[in-house]
Amino acid sequence: MDRVGYKYREEKDGEIRILLYGHYRIAYLIKKNSDIDIPGVFHGALDIDRYLP
Repeated sequence: MDRVGYKYREEKDGEIRILLYGHYRIAYLIKKNSDIDIPGVFHGALDIDRYLP
């Protein structure tokens, strides 16, 4: 699987990565079973640590 963006942090379910798109950051979780969840799309000025579980 190709991985885009940068690694944000490891989770028990997998790995959260951040993809930059314009003024936005798209957070996505690659689960260990290769499923992908998108916990949120955030404006670049926001502190995403407050919003990601």
